Formats: sequence, structure tokens, C-alpha cells
Amino acid sequence: MAKERQKEYKPLSFSTTMRNPARIADFLNCILPFEGQILTEQIIHEVAVNLISKKLYKPTFIGTDSRLKAIYNSENDFNVEDTEYIIRNSPQDHKEAGFEKGWPSRFDTWYKLPMEFGFIFYGMDAPIEISTTGHMLIDAVREVPKNDDKIQNVFLNAMMKYQTNNPFRKNSNTNAPLPLLLNVIKKLKDDPEEGDSGVFISELSMIICWPDNDADALYKEIKAFRKKHRFTYGDEVMYDRCLQILNADSSKKNRFKISQITGEAVDEFIRKMRITGLISLRGNGRFVDFNSFEAERIDYVIRNYTVFDSFSSKKDYFKYMGNIDPHILSIQHQEPTGMAAVKEKTIKEWAEKHDKDFIYNELNITCSRNESHDPTLRVIDKPTRFEFLISIALKQHFKDLIIRPNYKSDDEGIPTFTAAGGMADIECFDKDCNPLVEVTLMQARTQATNEMPAITRHLTEAIEKYPDTKVFTLFIAPALHADTIYMAKFSKFQYNVDIITLNIKEFIDKLKEVAKIIDFVL
Repeated sequence: MAKERQKEYKPLSFSTTMRNPARIADFLNCILPFEGQILTEQIIHEVAVNLISKKLYKPTFIGTDSRLKAIYNSENDFNVEDTEYIIRNSPQDHKEAGFEKGWPSRFDTWYKLPMEFGFIFYGMDAPIEISTTGHMLIDAVREVPKNDDKIQNVFLNAMMKYQTNNPFRKNSNTNAPLPLLLNVIKKLKDDPEEGDSGVFISELSMIICWPDNDADALYKEIKAFRKKHRFTYGDEVMYDRCLQILNADSSKKNRFKISQITGEAVDEFIRKMRITGLISLRGNGRFVDFNSFEAERIDYVIRNYTVFDSFSSKKDYFKYMGNIDPHILSIQHQEPTGMAAVKEKTIKEWAEKHDKDFIYNELNITCSRNESHDPTLRVIDKPTRFEFLISIALKQHFKDLIIRPNYKSDDEGIPTFTAAGGMADIECFDKDCNPLVEVTLMQARTQATNEMPAITRHLTEAIEKYPDTKVFTLFIAPALHADTIYMAKFSKFQYNVDIITLNIKEFIDKLKEVAKIIDFVL
């Protein structure tokens, strides 16, 4: 038996395989049929079949076979025969504690983070359990449209309780990262010498490495660091300080890499904190601060979760994490009056700050598997980022166009979730037309079935609302499915409505040609 790794001080690092809340829900969905059953290698195999057939996990073997690669890039799922063939030809050179090398260990890497967040509990030869919050997350994503408020509450519940030293990790650092962050922000904001902008992005590396829950000591450490270096130091300076915080000598540099401590782990930390809705980005993404719209929730988390009981039992920790705190559900999120003006101001600022080629490039990145290097855009989930960038692109080309996106945002106007159902993604108002803009990153047949009926409904409702104004819809996606184009033509025939379908290249090319947005439909 392999010797179990001893606890040590190390940086907090969330898995990057589960960045999107909907992705966690999709993975939970694939194991849901086995809830209550004893976890065996056969069930692990069946879960792998579910994940691979639905293209939620892509073994590298798929990319080496032209036929399989074509299916992966198509609208179709893999059939059972192809999925089994992929599994047979994809031996997993991977080993996790408590699981056999291969697919059982790969299974653990898939579900390890959802288990830490209290959504699921499993172990070999033990019953599979899905918690209250796990079911809430599945239900929230299944709702049509998906329930972003419920998703946010589920992740707030997880992150306000989450402990760095939880029994699933061999980490000697003992703190609750979200309450620690909130307390440090509060102390910095209460300090008249430190301004009112929150925590500098690079300083999050200290929080990731901090050994305990002493927010006052961390605040003083940040204050001293600022006094010495201000905000103009390189990553190496912060990295060296973090190694000292971890009591790690130079021999640990291969284990605790600079790219992790000052890069990947920071990005993932921001993503997880922003899912809660409590955190805003300020100063062009250089600082994290309180989202002032959520003052009641912030105060509640600080008062009730700064001091916590640690757990030695994995099962006890799971029960703690998997139960929802009813108080956070009772605090209703309501977008403040005047939020539309905040969003418009932010869109205008981004349109003026960046040139058109930058926005085109970021749109292409969002529509591909590539990653943005912009500090703000890279921590915004791609579907939400797409709505934001389309709004900016429209503003750059049509200066007088009023653009009202319906995505949820923080108090800086930086989006946090996509537009809710029942309304268009983006509403626009011009002198001679009131167009709607709908966007999606879907490219398979579901693009048509999921999007087009709602788009047609939004458009007919807008036409009734503005009977004396030209109303039409621009529908933009990375690529268009043939069924989408067909349904747009059918809507024109059946309801006499104009839905202009554009892939991202066509949208960008057309923007360069037209003088007014109404020219898209003329």
C-alpha cells in the first residue's frame, strides 16, 4: 500500500476542470441514475460511458481518429459502441488515493471538487450520495430557463462554508477562504490610508497561501507589502514572499510553481469567489472588492462564518457542506434601480478604451477553445462574456445606439451571469428601430431547439410592444446549425418576423460594412 501523504502547508488550488457551474451539474447528472447504489468499477465504467458519449469528457484518443473526431465536432453524441471503443483505447495513466490506477482514479478527479463542495459523497464499495445542495444545483440548471439565482445561492452556501483544511485535502493551512477574503477587504476599506478599492489581484496569492484564519495579521502583511512595493512589482517578488509564508525553501519550487501561485490558482480563486455574487472587480480587473449590491449577504457571512469548527471526518464535513443555510435563501436579490445605466456606462468605457480589433479577437477567443489573457475577461464565464463583448462591439460601431443587456452584473457593471429567461439577451434602441440581439455558444442541433422558439417569442412580444417601430433580431453564434437557419426562415413565413442569423465571422464582417444597425435587415 502506498504511503499516505502527510499534511503540509501549501497553496489553495481549485480544480480547473470544473470552472462552469453548469459543468458540475452536468457531471452530477451523469451519476444521478446511480444515487444510492454501491460504487463499483462497473458503475464507474457506466458513468464514464455517460460522460464520454455526451462529450463532457474528451480522452485524447478521440483526436487521433478522424472518424471519432468528426463525430465529436458534430451535433451527435457517441453511440455505445464508439464510446466503448474510445474507453478501450484510452488507458488512464492516473492514480488517486483510494482508487485503482486507470478509470477509477479518473473518476475521482472528475468528482473530487464537487465532493469538497458538498454536492456528492462517494468511496469505493460505499453508497453514492447526492446532497440537498447537489440536487438544488442539478434542478437549477435543468430549469428552463436555468435558475441563476439558485445557482448563485448554492455556490455561496458552498464557498462561505468551504475550509482549506477540509478532510479531503492534506493541507495544514486552516482557514475559510471566502470569509477570510471578506474580512481582509473590510479591514482595508476601513483603513483611510489604503483607499477603498479592496484587494490587489496579486495579493490574492497571499490569501491562497495564508496558514490560518487570522484576517488581521493578513491585512497587516498586505499593508506592509504595499508600503514596500506598492503595486508595481513582478510576479517573482510575490512568489518569493508566498514561499516564505508557506515555510517552503527553494527545493519546493518544483512543487509550488510560480505559474500556479501567481497565475492559475489566482484566476480560479477569483472565478469561485465571483460565483457567489459577493465580489466585484474594480480598476480594470486589478482589484477585487465587495459587490455593494450584496451588503446584507456579505455582513451575514462575516458574522456567521468567520469562526468555524474544523472536521476530521469526511462524512461529517460532507453533511455540513451539503445542507443549505436557509438564511441566504431568504435574502432576495433584486437589481437596483439605475442598474441599466451602470451597465451602459461600463459598455461605453470598454468600447472607448479598447480598439475594435481587440474586441474582435476576444470574440473569436470566446467562440473557440482558446483562452483570453485579459485580467477581467478571463474570469468571466464564456457564455456571459459573449453577451458582454457583443454589447461592446455594437457600441463601438453605433455610437448613438442605446444598448441594454439583460445579463446580471456586479456594481461595476461587469457581468456575472447570462440574461435570465423570458427576455432577450440584449435590447437595443435607435431612432429608426428597436432591435433585439440574441447570442449563444451552442453549435449543435440544440442551438435551434433551445434558442429559436424563445427568440421568436421575444421578437413577437417586442413587435407588439413597439407597433410603430421596426423590430428585428440579430442571432449570433460561433457557427450556425442548418436547423437554426431553417427555423429562422420558418418564423419569417409563419409570423412575418425578421431573425437575422449570423456566425461570428459574418457578424464581424457585417459590422465593418454597415453604417446603422438597421442595415443588418435591409
